[in-house]
Order: sequence, then C-alpha cells, then structure tokens
Amino acid sequence: MNQNSISNDKLLEIIKVQTEVAQQGMDLGNIMDLVTHRTKLITNADGASVELIEKKELVYSAASGMAESFLGLRLDMEGSLSGECIRMRTPLISNDIESDDRVNKAACRQIGLNSMIVMPLICMNDAVGVLKVLSAKANHFNDDDIKILELMSGLIAAEMFNAMKNGESELFYKATHDNLTGISNRSLFYDNLRQRLSQASRKQEEFAIITLDMDGLKEINDNYGHRAGDAAIKEVALRIKNTLGEKDTVSRLGGDEFGIIVANLVDRDEFNSLIQRMDFEITKPFEFEGQEIKLRASIGYALFKEDGIELDVLIEKADKSMYEVKRERKGQGNVR
Repeated sequence: MNQNSISNDKLLEIIKVQTEVAQQGMDLGNIMDLVTHRTKLITNADGASVELIEKKELVYSAASGMAESFLGLRLDMEGSLSGECIRMRTPLISNDIESDDRVNKAACRQIGLNSMIVMPLICMNDAVGVLKVLSAKANHFNDDDIKILELMSGLIAAEMFNAMKNGESELFYKATHDNLTGISNRSLFYDNLRQRLSQASRKQEEFAIITLDMDGLKEINDNYGHRAGDAAIKEVALRIKNTLGEKDTVSRLGGDEFGIIVANLVDRDEFNSLIQRMDFEITKPFEFEGQEIKLRASIGYALFKEDGIELDVLIEKADKSMYEVKRERKGQGNVR
C-alpha cells in the first residue's frame, strides 16, 4: 500500500492510536470505541461505526458522532454497501448516497449521512464486520481516507484475532460484554432495548428501563485504590443481577453507570418494590481486603407507554429521573 500521500501528521496520529489500542489489552469493546472515535477525527468525518456480523445482520457495536444514537441498530446485509464490501472483501466508497443504488437509502436518510466509506474487517481470513466513516456532506472522502481506514481496520482486526485466539467465547460475545463485570455492555444494551421496544409495540406489552449510577466511586478509588473501585463495580453489578428476573437484563453502560431492562412490567407497585429491593441489596455491607466499603447508587427509571414510546424519550426520562435522585442526595450531603 502506498502511504506517501498521507501527511506525516496523519501518520503520527495513526501511530498514537496504535499505542492506545495496545494499552487496552483484551477489552474488545473499549478497542472498538477507541477506533470509532479516532477514525472520525482523523478523517474529519461526522461519525464512525464498527458493525459486527450477527447471523445475516450487521449490528452497530461501536459508534461515534452522528452514528452514536444508532448504537445497537441492526441492518440486513443484503442491499447495503456494508454487505457489499463484505461480499467483495474490499473497501468501498459512496460520495453521493442519493445517486448510489448500492446503498440502503432509507437507513442512510435515517442517520442523516450523504457520503461514507465502508471497510471490511478481516479476521483469520473471515470477514467479521465493517469499519465505517460517515459524513453529512456529499463528496467528503477521498483515496487518502481509504488508506487511513485500511491502517485502522488492521488494528481492530488484529485485536479480534487475539480475542478469538485467547478465549473460548465467540467474537460477538466478547464485543458485546463488559470485560470487568462479564455483563452486557452499552452496545448490547441498546441492541436489546431496540428489540424489546419493537416487540412491545407490536404486542401491546409493557416494560421499563432503569438507569443506575453508583454514588461515591471516586472516593472509593481515592481512599482504597482502583482495585477496590473495580471490586465495587463488580459487586454492584452482581447485586443488581440478583434482584432481577430471568428475562430482565443489566448492562454496564460505562464507568459507574448501569442500564437495566425490566422485560415484563406487571404494575407500578410491583416495579416500585423492585426498585426498593435493588436499592436495599446494593447498600448491604461490602468488605474488600479487610476494609468496609459503603456502596450506594442513584436509581432512575422510565416506563414504556406511560413515559414515552420512543427509545430516546425513554432514555432521557430515565436519566432525568436518576439525576434528580442524585441531586436530592447531594442536597442532603449523602453524595460527593
């Protein structure tokens, strides 16, 4: 590959990303997040995504910029430019979506993009997904951007290879589960939430989402060290999981934030009891290496139908509810 046309500044940026990727270890989710954020910046794009193959669909498993709100979105490989690049095993560029019959125009319009590059991710000679950069402008990308993506796709494909070689789990599982706690991550949370929302709308069912933010994690890290902080996060994840039913799911959304889908909502009283039980379980005594550590969390929620029927509305409502709880506790001096 001729890299002479790529500026030294761009090459230095790519080397910097290579270093950052190496520092992520085997955390495939973090690696994909890093790659999507860096490729967006390096190509001056409006967004970027990594789409992994799950059966006959492509799932937005990491996303940045204009693609971020579509995390977890599933697209058929058939009739899409991403699917075509996988079939051909070569990068493809579309600089005018409206005049390109290879693309899924409806999906592109939904996202708001008018040009893109799609790069197949090849792992152990198999195509496992696509690295994509997006722009709201037509004719935004050029051949240099393709060369940059070829270098970036090599990074993530190599880490996919290592993830598969060093673990028994399948790639999609590793890419959609949190490395620290073992529960599902942000990508799978939104994937599951989209599917639950669609099913509930079709079948006239009800469900709820909970957003939960740990209180005082910084103080735990400062006073007892990051190992204690990690242990606290793992313990909270376990305690949440133990309060849920078999069909409910808990995901680590990042840092000290968790998202929960309560699959079948019977009535508000039962749901309020679940919230109280979850709060009670989290605040039980916890000891780490002989030190007693106080655990607490702010919990917010939104109910499908009652609080909204659209994903963004429900998430915003749950977050707002959770931050209200956190503000009240700060006002009482219980959260720092």
